[in-house]
Amino acid sequence: AAAGVTTTKILDGLKQGGLPQPTPVVRAMPNTPAIVGEGAVAVCGSLAASQADLCLARAIFEAVGRVIEVQDEAQMDAVTGLSGSGPAYVFLFMEALAEGGEKMGLSPQDSRILALQTVLGAARLALESEKGLKELREMVTSPGGTTVEGLKKLDEAGFKAAVIGAVEAATLRAKELAG
Repeated sequence: AAAGVTTTKILDGLKQGGLPQPTPVVRAMPNTPAIVGEGAVAVCGSLAASQADLCLARAIFEAVGRVIEVQDEAQMDAVTGLSGSGPAYVFLFMEALAEGGEKMGLSPQDSRILALQTVLGAARLALESEKGLKELREMVTSPGGTTVEGLKKLDEAGFKAAVIGAVEAATLRAKELAG
């Protein structure tokens, strides 16, 4: 893993290797869903990287997912904490959804399919909708209905704060790795 490897560290290594300076470097942080062409990738360039260098990097990484360009390299630590580590958080959530279905009597196979498709469908809806995430959540939440009861339980358990804390902890670790 290359979390925390800054363009400065890369440039220092290139300088020691005898490459002329300034050398353009583009740093990228893809995540594991890139394996199936659904990755989230952030790129940022060193001072010597031109817009053409960044466009080339974007084009390469667009083959494996969606790409954003980060202007301030210090933000790459937050990218690592969010989308680099994020698939593990989502897998844990899907695992919990499936286990909840099993606990309520569904077969392991049916629970897994329903959990995975629910997450995939929700993500697709969010990507294709003009509505914000809060508004989409509210669309599913009928007053006095089943969803509101489930959301109350998540709120009691500190779900949202725990996810935000996970992103923060991973971001801080990335900063530590960057040294």
